[in-house]
Amino acid sequence: MAADTARGALFRRIVPNQHSRVTYAELFFDLVFVFAVTQISHTLLGNFTPLGALQVTLLFLAVWWVWVYTSWITNWLDPEKTPVRLLLFSLTLGGLVLSTSIPAAFDGRGLWFAIAYAAMQVGKTIFLWVSTPPSRTLARMNAVRITIWLSGSAVFWIAGGLATGELRLALWAIALCIEYISPAVRFWIHRYGASSVADWVIEGGHIAERCAGFIIIALGESIVVTGATFADLTWTTENVAAFASAFIGSLAMWWIYFHKGAESGSEQISKSSEPGRLARLAYTYLHMPIVAGIIVSAVADELVLKHPLGHSDLRTVLSAIGGPLLFLVGTILFKHSFRGFLQLSHGVGIIALGVLAWFAGELSPLMLSVLTSAIMIVVAVWESISLRSAPAE
Repeated sequence: MAADTARGALFRRIVPNQHSRVTYAELFFDLVFVFAVTQISHTLLGNFTPLGALQVTLLFLAVWWVWVYTSWITNWLDPEKTPVRLLLFSLTLGGLVLSTSIPAAFDGRGLWFAIAYAAMQVGKTIFLWVSTPPSRTLARMNAVRITIWLSGSAVFWIAGGLATGELRLALWAIALCIEYISPAVRFWIHRYGASSVADWVIEGGHIAERCAGFIIIALGESIVVTGATFADLTWTTENVAAFASAFIGSLAMWWIYFHKGAESGSEQISKSSEPGRLARLAYTYLHMPIVAGIIVSAVADELVLKHPLGHSDLRTVLSAIGGPLLFLVGTILFKHSFRGFLQLSHGVGIIALGVLAWFAGELSPLMLSVLTSAIMIVVAVWESISLRSAPAE
């Protein structure tokens, strides 16, 4: 009985109508993912081919998944407790190994990437399982289900790390499919069936704040790339204009996500009768294209800053259009999940980017950047005006 009480004490205490703050230990853990996002964008920039883009997409999905799963774990467990804090610090070390392996994940460091990833995913769910007292039957079975699914995917991660070339890519793709499908099927296992979404008792405001923090991480990486690249350039009119356009584009993304949207999402999930269901859709899945869009836009910013004049090549067009497009698709779906309607401004922005793509190759990289930033600013201003009469959602 004493053991049950001690293990139960590791769980976060959820108080109705009270928001649990993000702890400093969680923010320390996030520092590693600032590095991971930088590694992903630089890897894409250095290998912008169809195969390279596919590989980087897989690595991004892995990085996002290991981070968001940790956020779920620290939503259930209390990071202010020493054992949970030590778990986070161990995961931080694993994340550092994972991040340093990203550029060579499909070369010489594939096994290190796989071991770090599998150890982080399986290790923290085993910790959750052991930390859950038998008296919490539903929560304990949920931890068992998650552990089984992640252990199954870990086999493919390690096998892929030992393989090479296309086989590694295929095995890791299978591993990711297993992990991304598992929440959608509610971690169904033989004999015991699937968990209920009602079993996923979470503090919604905490999940919302954690994911908003990752958006800041991605935007911060974009700002760092812009500043670092611009610092090494001669300050010509074209370079200054490209710098200003990149900053304005990042600012527009911040405004589109945080003005009304992030706060409304936090309020809705905090009031929801099924916060676990909303967290699974809006924050676990729908935040992926938002973050991916910011990362791809950062790649475009660096390309434009280095070569603002001449015709835009294919990788400049794909990144300059694709980044904002991914971002707007993610945000329109994210906001739809709690507003119940598709934001018109976002839809028009998506169409405008699609139209721009038809003749983007005829434009200079600088002009292309200016036009995409202008579209994002129009979307941000339009949404702000349209929601002014409805401050509470």
